[in-house]
Amino acid sequence: MKHIFVHHVFFWLKEPDNAEARLKLETGLQTLGKIGQIQEMHIGVPAKTDRPVVENSYSYSLLLILRDKDDHDLYQSHPIHLKFVEECSHLWTKVQVLDSVDAMK
Repeated sequence: MKHIFVHHVFFWLKEPDNAEARLKLETGLQTLGKIGQIQEMHIGVPAKTDRPVVENSYSYSLLLILRDKDDHDLYQSHPIHLKFVEECSHLWTKVQVLDSVDAMK
């Protein structure tokens, strides 16, 4: 897991208890896996951990492992990603993105 680019996105749904909205977002997130630059992908929901330092108010998270920033930039402009944003952005009230690269070279 050295020399990778981590792209972690958190989504807060407008209607977190709406099963149809959840399914639409899940389906949309799954389409992103077809983008060739993605090395690994994880779609998650908050774990049942209850500690003051844990942020668990989000509805879904998307964790992508990419080779580098160039692959990240290609992912961002990929037609599948753009279509996902176009078709699903009305479902969320907030998105938080955390990108990281290796601290130790």
